[in-house]
Amino acid sequence: MRPVEFRRYTSACAALLVSTTLLSGQGPAPRQSPADQGAESLPVRRVVLYKTGIGYFEHVGLVRDAQDITIRFTSAQLNDVLKSLTAIDLGKGQVTGISYNSAAPIEQRLGALRLPLHQQTTMPQLLQSLRGARVEVTRGGAAVSGRLLSVETRHEKRGDEIVDVPSFSVLTDTGDLRVFDLSPDVHVRLAERDLRQEVGRYLDVLGSAREQDVRNMVISTTGQGERRLFVSYISEVPIWKSTYRLVFPEKGNPLLQGWAIVDNTIGEDWQNVELSLVAGAPQSFIQQLSQPLFGQRPVVPLPTNVLMQPQAHGATLRGGRGTLTGSVRDASGAVIPGAMLELQAATGEVIRAVTDRNGRYQINAPAGTYRLQASLAGFQPAMTQGVIPAGETSSQNVILHVGELTEAVNVTSSDALAAPPPPPAPVPAPAEEAYSQLRDVQAAAAGGDLGELFEYRIKEPVTLQKNESALVPIVSAQITAERVSLWNRRTGSGRPLRAMWLTNTTGLTLDGGSMTIIDGNAFAGEGLVEPLKPKERRLVSYATDLGMLVEASARSAPRRISRVQVRDGIMIQETQESSTTTYQVRNEGSSAATLIVEHRLTPGWTLAPGQTPVESTPGAERFRVSVNAGQDGTLTVTEGRPGTTRIRVGEISDAHILALTASGVAVADLQRALRPVFEKRTEIAALDRRLKEIETERTRITADQQRVRENMKALRGSNEERQLLQRYTRQLDDQETRLAQLQQESARVGAERAENVAELSRRIASVTFEWDGQ
Repeated sequence: MRPVEFRRYTSACAALLVSTTLLSGQGPAPRQSPADQGAESLPVRRVVLYKTGIGYFEHVGLVRDAQDITIRFTSAQLNDVLKSLTAIDLGKGQVTGISYNSAAPIEQRLGALRLPLHQQTTMPQLLQSLRGARVEVTRGGAAVSGRLLSVETRHEKRGDEIVDVPSFSVLTDTGDLRVFDLSPDVHVRLAERDLRQEVGRYLDVLGSAREQDVRNMVISTTGQGERRLFVSYISEVPIWKSTYRLVFPEKGNPLLQGWAIVDNTIGEDWQNVELSLVAGAPQSFIQQLSQPLFGQRPVVPLPTNVLMQPQAHGATLRGGRGTLTGSVRDASGAVIPGAMLELQAATGEVIRAVTDRNGRYQINAPAGTYRLQASLAGFQPAMTQGVIPAGETSSQNVILHVGELTEAVNVTSSDALAAPPPPPAPVPAPAEEAYSQLRDVQAAAAGGDLGELFEYRIKEPVTLQKNESALVPIVSAQITAERVSLWNRRTGSGRPLRAMWLTNTTGLTLDGGSMTIIDGNAFAGEGLVEPLKPKERRLVSYATDLGMLVEASARSAPRRISRVQVRDGIMIQETQESSTTTYQVRNEGSSAATLIVEHRLTPGWTLAPGQTPVESTPGAERFRVSVNAGQDGTLTVTEGRPGTTRIRVGEISDAHILALTASGVAVADLQRALRPVFEKRTEIAALDRRLKEIETERTRITADQQRVRENMKALRGSNEERQLLQRYTRQLDDQETRLAQLQQESARVGAERAENVAELSRRIASVTFEWDGQ
């Protein structure tokens, strides 16, 4: 199609679509967004950010009478919101409904319309779907009314080109068949009101697809007068990060200053919000709850005949039992493990349980009313009651007041660090008030494993615009630190690393992050620190120490026998392998220095006795070496690996004795203990030789007899042959006599050997010897 024809074609499409809704003056009004309908927003008041990339948000604001509140999300945020949303009217009103714009796939939404249209429908396709509809066609000021009959495309030659010209035919009210080209001067109006509304809904669906990632959640409330509305939810957020500065003054302990990097990406401004940073790990997952889900259902035919048999049911013999589950938390929502629960059932039975590490409990009790008491040292006991249905599981959560499970850190501005301000007067938090009301209405969601939880609660309100980031102070306190040098083979150099041996004396749990060292009013280096509990000590390396040189050399000693023990017919040799590593240290600096050597043990080896490292880690032993300025130092580390060899006493030979002697074993007593064994083994060896000789002679005689018998078969009966036959007969007779003698002697020697073997076993079992060469 040529450009001019394409412009005409698109103009005709636009004319038709506009005329369907505007020319009639009776089309549906444009759909308004919730914000256009007068719904107001609800400001963010509290934010809790977790290290797992999850944020907990609280909105608190005022509503009046029947008012709608709008909170804007993206599709990704809405999935988390639908899982966790809590909305409570803190006055005498109530939340009547929560709605949001749907995000069903556009093809699914178009399929719900009566028109067989899709997202890329063209003008001919639209007219084709309207066949049979009443239309009014205007061209050149003349109007024609009738029914749309068909849509066709004909080929037309224009100049040197063949172009496709779309056209449609109309059967007029007077019975005429008229054909019109789709051109800018042709206007089509849908005469049927229902059809115009259906086309309008189609255009609404197409228009909503442009903002499919924007979700407006509208919270509808009803009541009288002005009231507070509380809304909370979780949402995926960037992980907050920790970074520290360690500043060394001229005198005294260094100052540790910690900052948290936070990002506001939820699409709402933070104006004077209460911010908390938690280094816990609550379990969270993504579930596409905001996407409408359509399932396939099986088609079941209707039954042709239904016959029900009456049944009689027996009376109740005794009441059943049910299960009561729930969680115990403090006022801030943190789980409380180890809490004691006592349930008094309607039958008078008292059942006790203790919450697990997740603060959860489960009690199996008789059905009926119950009274439940929860208690724990440091908390006020809490009492509640309810009903346990038979054969069912009920839920009852308990909140204990007074005391906290997490560490709260109140951080003020830098001007007020020297003198902490007095604690503010306790003011009930909206969340505590909201959840207190919610406890009697519905069960709270089961909490996940929070792990080791600690919190930095920022005292001053924080203001952060959307899509902005900020540094928030979390720690400012003196800390104990020792300057040391750290050497291990992983550095790949003879120069050790400059390091700080930090002891967390802040009383707080320090989150892991980067640490910048400021020493002598200048940048000294930076390193990484892992999470540090109060009073825990940790090495942090930050630069190369150019004033110290370390050289390591290793030497292995040959294996030696450390102990020999003979008992129960077994000789056990305990051996010891050793390897010595020598660290030569040279301090080229102008002041004394301390070197920490990380010595990595070979797998299966242990330190030799008498060596005590200052610290042991899963992969290395740490030794301290103090070296004066311009002096040398030496550290010797010896490690060993034990071994064991087992030899049967009956298999010990002179070669073994010689090897033990060469290894420094005093074998005189061992030789005396083994002499009876060796003597008896010699006797048994002589008997074995005699048995072998007897067997050899028997084999020779048997072979000779075979030769004689073959010769006798060859004789034919002459006088000479008869004389030879007589000689062979005498020879065979003598050999048979000798074989009988050998048989008797073999039996005698065998019996004698068996007796000697038994005696050898007794002598082996009676041998004892022990030598300790330590």
